[in-house]
Amino acid sequence: MSKQLQKLIELLPDVTVTGSPDRIIESITYDSRRVTPGALFICLTGNKVDGHNYIIDAYDKGAVAVLVEKNFPQTIEGLTVIKVASTRAAMQQIAPYFFDYPGRKLRIIGITGTNGKTTTTYLIRQILMQAGYKVGLIGTIQTIIGEQVLPVKNTTPDVIDLQSILADMVTQGMDYAVMEVSSHALALNRVAGCEFDVGVFTNITQDHLDFHENFDNYIEAKAKLFRSLGSPDSSKYRKTAVINLDDAAGEIMLKSTACSVISYGVEHPAELMAREIKVKANGASFEIAGSHGRIPLNLKITGMFNVYNVLGAIGAAVAEGIDKAIIMPALESFESVPGRFELVQAGQPYTVIVDYAHTPDGLENVLKTAKQFARNKVLVVFGCGGDRDRTKRPIMGKTAVKYADIIIATSDNPRTENPEDILKDVEVGIKEAMASFGDTKQYEIIVDRRQAIQYALKLAREQDIILIAGKGHETYQILKDRTIDFDDREIAREIIGEMR
Repeated sequence: MSKQLQKLIELLPDVTVTGSPDRIIESITYDSRRVTPGALFICLTGNKVDGHNYIIDAYDKGAVAVLVEKNFPQTIEGLTVIKVASTRAAMQQIAPYFFDYPGRKLRIIGITGTNGKTTTTYLIRQILMQAGYKVGLIGTIQTIIGEQVLPVKNTTPDVIDLQSILADMVTQGMDYAVMEVSSHALALNRVAGCEFDVGVFTNITQDHLDFHENFDNYIEAKAKLFRSLGSPDSSKYRKTAVINLDDAAGEIMLKSTACSVISYGVEHPAELMAREIKVKANGASFEIAGSHGRIPLNLKITGMFNVYNVLGAIGAAVAEGIDKAIIMPALESFESVPGRFELVQAGQPYTVIVDYAHTPDGLENVLKTAKQFARNKVLVVFGCGGDRDRTKRPIMGKTAVKYADIIIATSDNPRTENPEDILKDVEVGIKEAMASFGDTKQYEIIVDRRQAIQYALKLAREQDIILIAGKGHETYQILKDRTIDFDDREIAREIIGEMR
């Protein structure tokens, strides 16, 4: 894929060009390590790294043009310098054009919310594939294009990577792209150039306040997806917002969009409602009732949180005209998503569940589900990530005490923070909640995550449930000075094997 530099320049307002605009651009990147001959190198100014410091490096690797927002006094033969007010804003203009606006060629379904995004994307993908469509997926765990599975760095990739992925989906004949849309991506406009056809709102609970600063800003970021659905500049038809009315922020999303709406819920009147819900250890059954007809379901996934995820997925499918005769078998054959209430089976006489729950609401959801079918004690191993919202740490401590019998707080991904300091914040909430339960519960603080998991497994007795929460599908742990291999599921299996 290549473009004339002059055409890229014409997209940008208030631009100053030094050097020849008569060049062919073969690629665009903001990472100097990924520069190849014929590239346009975009100099982004970040908190830790300034791309302007890597212009010479990019030129040496074959860049023929650079996009800057700071003065670059040098004149280098063969290098065109394009100066704009904001390189990030310019990148968001250039990237969709460079990749031929793939977001206008696919049907795009975006799922946003604090919890449930990943499972909902996989459920929607399964329904669409059952209907005979070719479906790409972009999410927290992986990116899938046909048979190709790619690793991910962010829940929603940066704008260049995202447009490149969507272009690959177009090339490989995908009909749909189903993607998780994070609040960061919406606030930072990583989804520039994506024309969403369906937006699904799952829920909003406390998370990412380190980035958004307050809850109102967090809600506002999510609402951007639904405002975009009613844009008069849309090039595609049939836009639908699928909204959970049981969540307090559902009304805000409802008021943020001008397009058609399909509402869902359990407690509040909605177009899609779950009735006669039965949650068991090995699945859940319920009936979907409402203006779109009745759909009885017997699922292999469990938990009230998954009832909501299924409702959201059905809403997206209905929006796209999928018949319930296709929806029902697709959902009933769905088994699991890696790291989402995933059972670890290694021949042990107790249940071990690994889940990605890393917010107070997420932890509450999975613990309540475990409690519903627990025949004995519930043990929880959990932590909180470093360099993230500190205010949720004591809340998660309180949540763990409320639902579990034995609480083991440990490291998650401490990043640059001292793990002991993170756990002190968690322990504040634990101690406060423990005062209400006396000696009926116990807790431990174990910094080393492997030792914490081992401690829980040694305590476990027949028919206990151990929930290992926070990292789910992740196969690593981010420490201050390095990232190590760490998979909660594999660690649990290893320890169970050693205990035999």
